[in-house]
Amino acid sequence: MVRHFKMQIFGDRQPGYDGKRNMYTAHPLPIGRDRVDMEVTLPGEGKDQTFKVSIQWVSVVSLQMLLEALAGHLNEVPEDSVQALDVITRHLPSMRYTPVGRSFFSPPEGYYHPLGGGREVWFGFHQSVRPAMWNMMLNIDVSATAFYRAQPIIEFMCEVLDIQNISEQSKPLTDSQRVKFTKEIRGLKVEVTHCGQMKRKYRVCNVTRRPASHQTFPLQLENGQAMECTVAQYFKQKYSLQLKYPHLPCLQVGQEQKHTYLPLEVCNIVAGQRCIKKLTDNQTSTMIKATARSAPDRQEEISRLVKSNSMVGGPDPYLKEFGIVVHNEMTELTGRVLPAPMLQYGGRNKTVATPNQGVWDMRGKQFYAGIEIKVWAVACFAPQKQCREDLLK
Repeated sequence: MVRHFKMQIFGDRQPGYDGKRNMYTAHPLPIGRDRVDMEVTLPGEGKDQTFKVSIQWVSVVSLQMLLEALAGHLNEVPEDSVQALDVITRHLPSMRYTPVGRSFFSPPEGYYHPLGGGREVWFGFHQSVRPAMWNMMLNIDVSATAFYRAQPIIEFMCEVLDIQNISEQSKPLTDSQRVKFTKEIRGLKVEVTHCGQMKRKYRVCNVTRRPASHQTFPLQLENGQAMECTVAQYFKQKYSLQLKYPHLPCLQVGQEQKHTYLPLEVCNIVAGQRCIKKLTDNQTSTMIKATARSAPDRQEEISRLVKSNSMVGGPDPYLKEFGIVVHNEMTELTGRVLPAPMLQYGGRNKTVATPNQGVWDMRGKQFYAGIEIKVWAVACFAPQKQCREDLLK
């Protein structure tokens, strides 16, 4: 929108936008206080969508009150000032990366942490502006979450259904396979590959019960009449495409009542889709192992993030527009290391132990006060194939 209406409204301004209703500029726009309506066309699911956008002056955000609050002259910090600074510092990352809540993520480069089931780990960073006792601080920390891997739907289906090779699936999916696949694919965005450079995107609403060779839909003829046509026949006639897997089901996309079906082999998972469904126990374990890192490694990663995102006196045009400067070093504070508490053992000697690195040795020692254990349980994490439940009893 800013690029399209650059000459008429925005000029050289670099506004910050929160992705919802608020836009901030360092100087007034040449529209006065009147509302300006405009139309913006964006690529949508299946076809382009046109939106009506209205811009109107609301108020001036004064940073003077924020400075007075930081100096201790006001009891409360003005939230509108903090929000404005937060939006401005987040504007460039929101365009460069995939935003999720208050975090930003990017596709894996040079690393790959698969979680199974068509999911993988994406690393990113959490960012927010916070007031401190003497200044405004930019809070940054590393983060990670699960995304769906951009890949052909055929490969995605094989991962979800634990099929080693698509050649093994020579028959239509069973009902249980179809239900499991539908549960994972429903709601995801896919893009088609059979239309050349025009990769239309659609959202999956269902998976057909019948394979592409038998799934029919009403095909509109030139004379205005409709005839039943299978998906496999349509793709052969319309696109000269002989399906390799006509025995597999189709994806139903868009609205269910419109009967838009796509064969699995002409669809890919759209990149940048976060997995909001619950991870399995194995996926959660893999995620924890992939994200575990020491404090020095975490510090180094945060410093690298700040520099790579051009926040430090770099070419971020939005920070420059508003005169915001971010220092390149972490804030240093004076800390104290408290001594570990002494532990008193029981028994005759009543020995005293000093924990070292959070660990103490209980071998040959007694508790200071014994407690009777009335209820206890055994938790077995071994696979049932290795240790059956009846053996534990």
